[in-house]
Amino acid sequence: RRERQRFVDKNGRCNVQHGNLGGESSRYLSDLFTTLVDLKWRWNLLIFLLTYTVAWLVMASMWWGIAYLRGDLHQAHDDTYSPCVANVYNFPSAFLFFIETEATIGYGHRYITERCPEGIVLFLFQSLLGSIVDAFLIGCMFIKMSQPKKRAETLMFSRAAVVSQRDGKLCLMFRVGNLRNSHMVSAQIRCKLIKSRQTPEGEFLPLDQCELDVGFGTGADQLFLVSPLTICHEINSKSPFFCLSQRSLQSEQFEIVVILEGIVETTGMTCQARTSYTEDEVLWGHRFLPVMSLEDGFFRVDYSQFHATFEVPTPPYSAKE
Repeated sequence: RRERQRFVDKNGRCNVQHGNLGGESSRYLSDLFTTLVDLKWRWNLLIFLLTYTVAWLVMASMWWGIAYLRGDLHQAHDDTYSPCVANVYNFPSAFLFFIETEATIGYGHRYITERCPEGIVLFLFQSLLGSIVDAFLIGCMFIKMSQPKKRAETLMFSRAAVVSQRDGKLCLMFRVGNLRNSHMVSAQIRCKLIKSRQTPEGEFLPLDQCELDVGFGTGADQLFLVSPLTICHEINSKSPFFCLSQRSLQSEQFEIVVILEGIVETTGMTCQARTSYTEDEVLWGHRFLPVMSLEDGFFRVDYSQFHATFEVPTPPYSAKE
Protein backbone atom coordinates (compact mmCIF):
# COMPACT_ATOMS: atom_id res chain seq x y z
CA ARG A 1 0.00 0.00 0.00
CA ARG A 2 1.34 3.43 -0.92
CA GLU A 3 2.30 5.74 1.94
CA ARG A 4 -0.51 8.11 2.80
CA GLN A 5 -0.41 11.55 4.35
CA ARG A 6 0.57 11.42 8.01
CA PHE A 7 -0.60 13.69 10.81
CA VAL A 8 2.77 13.30 12.61
CA ASP A 9 5.94 12.21 10.81
CA LYS A 10 8.20 9.48 12.16
CA ASN A 11 10.67 12.15 13.31
CA GLY A 12 7.94 13.88 15.33
CA ARG A 13 7.23 16.82 13.03
CA CYS A 14 3.53 17.71 12.88
CA ASN A 15 2.20 18.14 9.34
CA VAL A 16 -0.07 21.05 10.18
CA GLN A 17 0.13 24.50 8.60
CA HIS A 18 -1.88 27.50 9.75
CA GLY A 19 -3.34 29.70 7.03
CA ASN A 20 -5.80 32.57 6.52
CA LEU A 21 -4.97 34.07 9.91
CA GLY A 22 -6.14 37.51 8.87
CA GLY A 23 -5.82 40.00 11.70
CA GLU A 24 -4.75 37.26 14.10
CA SER A 25 -1.24 37.29 12.59
CA SER A 26 -0.49 40.37 14.72
CA ARG A 27 -0.36 38.01 17.71
CA TYR A 28 3.04 36.82 16.46
CA LEU A 29 4.45 40.33 16.84
CA SER A 30 3.00 40.72 20.32
CA ASP A 31 5.15 37.73 21.34
CA LEU A 32 8.19 38.67 19.28
CA PHE A 33 10.71 36.83 21.45
CA THR A 34 8.98 33.45 21.07
CA THR A 35 8.48 34.13 17.36
CA LEU A 36 12.23 34.62 16.89
CA VAL A 37 13.05 31.51 18.91
CA ASP A 38 10.65 29.43 16.78
CA LEU A 39 12.24 30.59 13.50
CA LYS A 40 14.70 28.39 11.67
CA TRP A 41 18.40 28.93 12.29
CA ARG A 42 19.06 30.60 8.94
CA TRP A 43 16.43 33.27 9.64
CA ASN A 44 17.70 33.76 13.19
CA LEU A 45 21.25 34.32 11.98
CA LEU A 46 20.04 36.67 9.23
CA ILE A 47 18.02 38.76 11.71
CA PHE A 48 20.95 38.72 14.14
CA LEU A 49 23.38 40.04 11.54
CA LEU A 50 20.97 42.57 10.03
CA THR A 51 19.95 44.00 13.40
CA TYR A 52 23.52 44.59 14.51
CA THR A 53 24.61 45.89 11.10
CA VAL A 54 21.74 48.39 10.88
CA ALA A 55 22.19 49.49 14.51
CA TRP A 56 25.90 50.00 14.01
CA LEU A 57 25.46 52.01 10.83
CA VAL A 58 22.68 54.19 12.30
CA MET A 59 24.58 54.98 15.49
CA ALA A 60 27.81 55.62 13.59
CA SER A 61 25.89 57.99 11.32
CA MET A 62 24.57 59.86 14.35
CA TRP A 63 28.10 60.35 15.70
CA TRP A 64 29.26 61.46 12.29
CA GLY A 65 26.25 63.84 12.06
CA ILE A 66 27.16 65.51 15.36
CA ALA A 67 30.74 65.98 14.19
CA TYR A 68 29.51 67.35 10.86
CA LEU A 69 27.04 69.83 12.39
CA ARG A 70 29.63 71.12 14.86
CA GLY A 71 32.23 71.51 12.14
CA ASP A 72 34.60 69.03 13.77
CA LEU A 73 35.33 67.29 10.47
CA HIS A 74 37.10 70.30 9.06
CA GLN A 75 39.10 71.11 12.19
CA ALA A 76 39.85 67.66 13.48
CA HIS A 77 43.60 68.04 12.94
CA ASP A 78 43.75 71.44 14.65
CA ASP A 79 45.46 70.98 18.01
CA THR A 80 43.93 74.17 19.41
CA TYR A 81 40.35 73.16 18.61
CA SER A 82 38.25 71.14 21.09
CA PRO A 83 35.95 68.79 19.13
CA CYS A 84 33.00 66.79 20.43
CA VAL A 85 34.87 63.53 19.91
CA ALA A 86 38.62 63.62 19.56
CA ASN A 87 40.13 62.20 16.36
CA VAL A 88 36.80 61.75 14.55
CA TYR A 89 37.20 63.37 11.15
CA ASN A 90 35.21 61.11 8.78
CA PHE A 91 32.61 58.34 8.78
CA PRO A 92 35.07 55.43 9.24
CA SER A 93 36.55 57.10 12.31
CA ALA A 94 33.03 57.75 13.67
CA PHE A 95 32.19 54.09 13.07
CA LEU A 96 35.33 52.95 14.87
CA PHE A 97 34.54 55.24 17.82
CA PHE A 98 31.05 53.73 18.07
CA ILE A 99 32.44 50.18 17.99
CA GLU A 100 35.02 51.02 20.65
CA THR A 101 32.31 52.49 22.86
CA GLU A 102 29.77 49.71 22.27
CA ALA A 103 32.27 46.90 22.78
CA THR A 104 33.96 48.75 25.71
CA ILE A 105 37.30 48.33 23.99
CA GLY A 106 38.51 51.90 24.63
CA TYR A 107 41.82 52.18 22.80
CA GLY A 108 42.16 55.71 24.17
CA HIS A 109 42.69 57.43 20.83
CA ARG A 110 39.08 58.60 20.42
CA TYR A 111 37.07 59.97 23.34
CA ILE A 112 34.24 62.39 24.16
CA THR A 113 35.17 65.83 25.45
CA GLU A 114 33.28 67.63 28.19
CA ARG A 115 32.26 70.47 25.84
CA CYS A 116 29.79 68.28 23.90
CA PRO A 117 26.48 67.84 25.78
CA GLU A 118 24.79 66.35 22.71
CA GLY A 119 27.54 63.76 22.53
CA ILE A 120 27.05 62.84 26.19
CA VAL A 121 23.30 62.42 25.62
CA LEU A 122 23.95 60.26 22.55
CA PHE A 123 26.46 58.20 24.53
CA LEU A 124 23.83 57.49 27.22
CA PHE A 125 21.25 56.61 24.55
CA GLN A 126 23.72 54.30 22.83
CA SER A 127 24.54 52.52 26.10
CA LEU A 128 20.88 51.91 26.92
CA LEU A 129 19.94 50.84 23.38
CA GLY A 130 22.98 48.58 23.09
CA SER A 131 22.14 46.82 26.36
CA ILE A 132 18.55 46.21 25.23
CA VAL A 133 19.58 44.88 21.80
CA ASP A 134 22.28 42.65 23.31
CA ALA A 135 19.93 41.23 25.94
CA PHE A 136 17.19 40.55 23.38
CA LEU A 137 19.23 39.00 20.58
CA ILE A 138 21.82 37.16 22.67
CA GLY A 139 19.06 35.88 24.94
CA CYS A 140 17.16 34.66 21.88
CA MET A 141 20.23 32.86 20.53
CA PHE A 142 21.01 31.32 23.92
CA ILE A 143 17.46 30.01 24.36
CA LYS A 144 17.50 28.59 20.83
CA MET A 145 20.84 26.83 21.36
CA SER A 146 19.75 25.40 24.71
CA GLN A 147 16.43 24.04 23.46
CA PRO A 148 16.14 20.31 24.20
CA LYS A 149 15.07 19.42 20.65
CA LYS A 150 18.41 17.78 19.91
CA ARG A 151 18.07 15.68 23.04
CA ALA A 152 14.89 14.23 21.57
CA GLU A 153 16.90 12.88 18.63
CA THR A 154 18.65 10.44 20.96
CA LEU A 155 15.31 8.98 22.06
CA MET A 156 14.40 6.08 19.80
CA PHE A 157 11.09 4.52 18.85
CA SER A 158 10.71 1.23 17.02
CA ARG A 159 9.87 1.56 13.34
CA ALA A 160 6.80 -0.63 13.74
CA ALA A 161 4.28 -1.55 16.39
CA VAL A 162 3.25 -5.14 16.97
CA VAL A 163 0.07 -6.93 18.04
CA SER A 164 0.47 -10.19 19.94
CA GLN A 165 -0.53 -11.86 23.18
CA ARG A 166 1.07 -11.01 26.50
CA ASP A 167 -0.08 -12.69 29.72
CA GLY A 168 -2.97 -14.21 27.79
CA LYS A 169 -4.28 -10.86 26.59
CA LEU A 170 -4.11 -9.30 23.13
CA CYS A 171 -1.86 -6.24 23.26
CA LEU A 172 -0.56 -3.50 20.99
CA MET A 173 3.11 -2.89 21.71
CA PHE A 174 6.02 -0.71 20.56
CA ARG A 175 9.51 -0.10 21.87
CA VAL A 176 11.27 3.04 23.17
CA GLY A 177 14.92 3.55 24.01
CA ASN A 178 17.41 6.16 25.24
CA LEU A 179 20.76 6.29 23.46
CA ARG A 180 22.47 8.50 26.06
CA ASN A 181 23.79 7.52 29.46
CA SER A 182 22.14 10.60 30.99
CA HIS A 183 18.65 9.76 32.17
CA MET A 184 15.28 11.32 31.44
CA VAL A 185 13.86 12.34 34.79
CA SER A 186 10.09 11.81 35.32
CA ALA A 187 9.71 10.30 31.85
CA GLN A 188 6.08 9.78 30.88
CA ILE A 189 4.56 8.35 27.72
CA ARG A 190 1.16 8.96 26.18
CA CYS A 191 -0.58 7.65 23.07
CA LYS A 192 -3.29 9.17 20.90
CA LEU A 193 -5.33 7.41 18.25
CA ILE A 194 -6.02 9.70 15.28
CA LYS A 195 -8.94 8.42 13.25
CA SER A 196 -11.86 9.87 11.31
CA ARG A 197 -15.32 9.06 12.58
CA GLN A 198 -18.92 10.16 12.34
CA THR A 199 -21.04 10.85 15.41
CA PRO A 200 -24.58 9.46 15.81
CA GLU A 201 -25.80 13.01 15.09
CA GLY A 202 -24.16 12.93 11.67
CA GLU A 203 -21.20 15.20 12.49
CA PHE A 204 -17.99 14.14 10.70
CA LEU A 205 -14.78 14.43 12.72
CA PRO A 206 -11.82 14.19 10.29
CA LEU A 207 -9.04 13.91 12.89
CA ASP A 208 -10.69 12.71 16.06
CA GLN A 209 -8.26 12.10 18.91
CA CYS A 210 -8.79 9.21 21.29
CA GLU A 211 -6.59 8.32 24.25
CA LEU A 212 -4.89 4.91 24.29
CA ASP A 213 -4.30 3.56 27.78
CA VAL A 214 -0.65 2.55 28.20
CA GLY A 215 -0.81 2.06 31.96
CA PHE A 216 -2.19 5.32 33.26
CA GLY A 217 -4.15 3.61 36.01
CA THR A 218 -1.30 1.33 37.09
CA GLY A 219 1.57 3.83 36.73
CA ALA A 220 3.15 1.89 33.86
CA ASP A 221 3.20 5.14 31.83
CA GLN A 222 5.86 6.49 34.22
CA LEU A 223 9.08 5.18 32.70
CA PHE A 224 12.50 4.44 34.19
CA LEU A 225 14.20 4.75 30.82
CA VAL A 226 17.69 3.39 31.42
CA SER A 227 17.24 0.55 28.92
CA PRO A 228 14.85 -0.07 26.01
CA LEU A 229 11.28 -0.64 27.18
CA THR A 230 8.32 -2.22 25.43
CA ILE A 231 5.20 -0.11 25.91
CA CYS A 232 2.00 -2.14 26.04
CA HIS A 233 -1.59 -1.19 25.36
CA GLU A 234 -4.02 -3.87 26.44
CA ILE A 235 -6.80 -4.36 23.88
CA ASN A 236 -9.86 -4.80 26.07
CA SER A 237 -13.47 -3.66 25.99
CA LYS A 238 -12.40 -0.07 26.73
CA SER A 239 -9.85 -0.01 23.90
CA PRO A 240 -10.75 1.51 20.51
CA PHE A 241 -9.12 -1.61 18.99
CA PHE A 242 -11.56 -3.97 20.70
CA CYS A 243 -13.11 -4.98 17.35
CA LEU A 244 -9.81 -4.95 15.42
CA SER A 245 -8.78 -8.26 13.85
CA GLN A 246 -5.96 -9.26 11.56
CA ARG A 247 -8.29 -9.14 8.56
CA SER A 248 -9.95 -5.81 9.42
CA LEU A 249 -6.51 -4.27 9.99
CA GLN A 250 -5.94 -4.36 6.22
CA SER A 251 -8.94 -2.11 5.59
CA GLU A 252 -8.57 0.26 8.55
CA GLN A 253 -7.10 3.75 8.32
CA PHE A 254 -5.74 5.24 11.54
CA GLU A 255 -2.61 6.72 13.07
CA ILE A 256 -1.19 6.19 16.54
CA VAL A 257 0.73 9.22 17.85
CA VAL A 258 3.23 8.51 20.63
CA ILE A 259 4.42 11.33 22.89
CA LEU A 260 7.35 10.81 25.27
CA GLU A 261 8.02 13.62 27.74
CA GLY A 262 10.65 14.00 30.43
CA ILE A 263 13.16 16.31 32.07
CA VAL A 264 16.73 16.30 30.75
CA GLU A 265 18.93 15.33 33.66
CA THR A 266 21.87 17.53 32.67
CA THR A 267 19.96 20.76 31.96
CA GLY A 268 16.67 20.40 33.84
CA MET A 269 14.69 21.37 30.75
CA THR A 270 11.58 19.56 29.58
CA CYS A 271 12.05 17.46 26.46
CA GLN A 272 9.40 15.94 24.21
CA ALA A 273 9.89 13.29 21.53
CA ARG A 274 7.12 12.21 19.14
CA THR A 275 6.51 9.59 16.50
CA SER A 276 3.55 7.87 14.91
CA TYR A 277 2.45 4.51 13.54
CA THR A 278 -0.02 4.11 10.69
CA GLU A 279 -2.00 0.94 10.06
CA ASP A 280 0.71 -0.23 7.62
CA GLU A 281 3.26 -0.12 10.44
CA VAL A 282 1.29 -2.36 12.82
CA LEU A 283 2.47 -5.98 12.50
CA TRP A 284 -0.06 -8.59 13.60
CA GLY A 285 1.39 -11.67 15.27
CA HIS A 286 4.89 -10.29 15.90
CA ARG A 287 7.06 -9.72 18.93
CA PHE A 288 10.24 -7.72 19.46
CA LEU A 289 13.59 -9.45 19.67
CA PRO A 290 15.42 -9.16 23.03
CA VAL A 291 18.18 -6.56 23.09
CA MET A 292 19.49 -6.98 26.66
CA SER A 293 22.31 -9.33 27.58
CA LEU A 294 24.32 -9.82 30.76
CA GLU A 295 28.06 -9.18 30.37
CA ASP A 296 30.88 -9.25 32.89
CA GLY A 297 29.45 -7.02 35.61
CA PHE A 298 27.05 -4.96 33.50
CA PHE A 299 24.11 -5.19 31.12
CA ARG A 300 24.67 -4.56 27.41
CA VAL A 301 22.05 -3.21 25.03
CA ASP A 302 22.35 -4.31 21.40
CA TYR A 303 20.67 -1.53 19.43
CA SER A 304 21.23 -3.36 16.15
CA GLN A 305 18.21 -5.50 17.12
CA PHE A 306 16.13 -2.60 18.40
CA HIS A 307 13.66 -2.63 15.47
CA ALA A 308 13.78 -6.37 14.80
CA THR A 309 10.67 -8.51 15.28
CA PHE A 310 9.79 -12.15 14.83
CA GLU A 311 6.50 -13.95 14.25
CA VAL A 312 4.69 -15.66 17.09
CA PRO A 313 1.46 -17.70 17.08
CA THR A 314 -1.37 -15.18 17.51
CA PRO A 315 -5.09 -15.71 16.91
CA PRO A 316 -6.24 -13.67 13.91
CA TYR A 317 -9.44 -12.71 15.72
CA SER A 318 -10.26 -9.49 17.50
CA ALA A 319 -10.32 -9.21 21.30
CA LYS A 320 -14.11 -9.03 21.11
CA GLU A 321 -14.26 -12.26 19.11
